[in-house]
Amino acid sequence: MNRSLTPLNVWSLAFGCVIGWSAYVMPGTVFLKNAGPLGTLIAMELATFVMLIIAYNYSYMIKKFPLTGGEFIYAKMAFGEHHGFLCAWFLSLSYLSVIPLNATALNLIMRAVFGQAFQFGFHYTVSGYDVYFGEMLLAVGALLLFMLISFMGVHITGKLQTLLVMILLGGIIIIIGGVLASPHASSEHLHPMFHPVSANFTKGIAAQIIAVFVTGPQSFVGFDIVPQLMEESKFSSDKVKVVMDTSIICGGFVYIALTLVACSIFPAVYSGWSEYIDDIHNLGGIQGIPTLNASFMVLGRTGLFVIVASVIAAMLTGIIGFYTATSRLLYSMSRDGMIPRWFMYLNKKGVPTHAGLFCTIVAGATCLMGRAVMGWVFDMASIGGSIGFAYTSISSCKYAWREKRTDIMIFGALGFMLSLAMAVLLLVPIPGLNVSLGNESYMLLVAWVIIGAAFYYIRRKGGMA
Repeated sequence: MNRSLTPLNVWSLAFGCVIGWSAYVMPGTVFLKNAGPLGTLIAMELATFVMLIIAYNYSYMIKKFPLTGGEFIYAKMAFGEHHGFLCAWFLSLSYLSVIPLNATALNLIMRAVFGQAFQFGFHYTVSGYDVYFGEMLLAVGALLLFMLISFMGVHITGKLQTLLVMILLGGIIIIIGGVLASPHASSEHLHPMFHPVSANFTKGIAAQIIAVFVTGPQSFVGFDIVPQLMEESKFSSDKVKVVMDTSIICGGFVYIALTLVACSIFPAVYSGWSEYIDDIHNLGGIQGIPTLNASFMVLGRTGLFVIVASVIAAMLTGIIGFYTATSRLLYSMSRDGMIPRWFMYLNKKGVPTHAGLFCTIVAGATCLMGRAVMGWVFDMASIGGSIGFAYTSISSCKYAWREKRTDIMIFGALGFMLSLAMAVLLLVPIPGLNVSLGNESYMLLVAWVIIGAAFYYIRRKGGMA
């Protein structure tokens, strides 16, 4: 593999994964809907702090094992092959699920801005969502394009990702500045600070904060792709902590800032942000996405163009970043004999093209199922991320115990318990919280476990080459 990635390239790949399409849509669908502006602020600050603790464990393990594979390598070296495979299997789900989610989000932004422009050709319905040939063509075309670009070498991927992240950040900065300068936006619009309790919404303040906090693994998954890139980076592992920490902090800032933007200005027909958010499922076009609506209301068509450019850049950075991370994880698993050696093939540019082709095929096939199904799959991304975080933290704790590193043992134990707590909150229905996975996500999760068990059994019997 070619060492050509700079710290800025790796930071862009990590930050671009943290801030994908979800950063623009979650303020309306998750954050404000569950916790209001202040609840989101508290929850995301807590989630950012937890991710910084976990990143501390990552930086320790990366210095020990600066190898492509990251969490998979750490779990395997600390606890053996069984744990290594378990960690990698769920982590690959977490990474892979985000690729088609961002690809099909291109369709949503096109629907919001251009209406039915891409709704041509044959179509069918999956779980209430209409899938059109034109929109499938757009999503799958984006996947194929970036697959071909990635085959040109990681130095090209790194430079393209850096450019897209600059567009992403530039758009966000312009929109924040526009909202701050607009006479239509007001800090009074942020009230009520939490979602009002009513007959249809019964969560108290603590439950509201927890409901957003548990999205941490889903919101911040991506900073942890850094270890997947270590064999292609041309800088010392001593710089890794700064790269991860800044991607997490900047990511947390963007989530909070876009949430405040979304509720600081809203259509005049609503008396407050809570009434607007509660009715958002009945709205179409740009009003159905509060961040786009706010940008249009404060800066007009210019603001809409800026935010759309930023959103598209975010989607593309998510595709590129997770595509790169997933293919490297599969390559590492193949190199260690966990999956067929076919995934280990590198082209002349040092790119695992077979692993990349597999990612494209799976992501492309998932795009055909529609957004509803992918929403169920993406809900499981938090579980995969939590498992990767937990294994890295407990692995660092084990190695620190041998070296008598008290600081690492403390951070490792904290990271493990917090990651486990997030996973438990998502897996176990708790009355009053309503943050656990839906029935469809549970069924898909069970299916993924069964497939993984069969896969590993065949591999142990020597059925893979």
